[in-house]
Amino acid sequence: MREVFQQELREVQDRLVEISALVADAIESATKAFNESDVALAETVIEADAKIDAASVALDELAIQILARQQPVARDLRIVVIALRVSASLERMGDMATHIAQLARYRFPDKVVPKSLRSTFAEMGRFDVEIARMLTELLRSEDLAIAEKIRDTDDEIDALHLSVFDKMLGETWKGGSEETVDATLASRYHERFADHAVSIAKKVSYLATGDWTPQDS
Repeated sequence: MREVFQQELREVQDRLVEISALVADAIESATKAFNESDVALAETVIEADAKIDAASVALDELAIQILARQQPVARDLRIVVIALRVSASLERMGDMATHIAQLARYRFPDKVVPKSLRSTFAEMGRFDVEIARMLTELLRSEDLAIAEKIRDTDDEIDALHLSVFDKMLGETWKGGSEETVDATLASRYHERFADHAVSIAKKVSYLATGDWTPQDS
């Protein structure tokens, strides 16, 4: 029975890695669609979100079955409970990628943000993709050095997020109400995507060290 239980726990980890990889693919395609006004690519991201949702639900069902059948305690219990919370965060990250793609679809053939902000959003997108790839590796390896890199990269995204508002509130901003709303939403989606990754990184760190840092996001 113990061997079966350990196999189930490994399956939980493997599924988290698989979902994270799907999310990384989604944000990479979404940010490309956003920055290049690629409506076909945006549609693929929107359609693929159902696969992330289904994988997340399946993982949750597996975790609940483990709780019911095995009644884990101590670290094993923490693994299953944290897996449920990580699954929820990954699903939300998939939603953020979808929202970014939806903005690209809504504004096609135009680009979502004015020229003055495009380099900023390209950089935010690059950092989001970087975080997503690092997160997949973190879930695979539990290498806490990667968790630290995720937090550092999130700081870069936060700074870019603030710079978007600085530009929109500046005297030189010439965007209309539609452009202002789009830029506000897009910046928030990029920033929240990274926040969820940081939240997951903290949970993985806690599982490895037993040291819990209160969530900032």
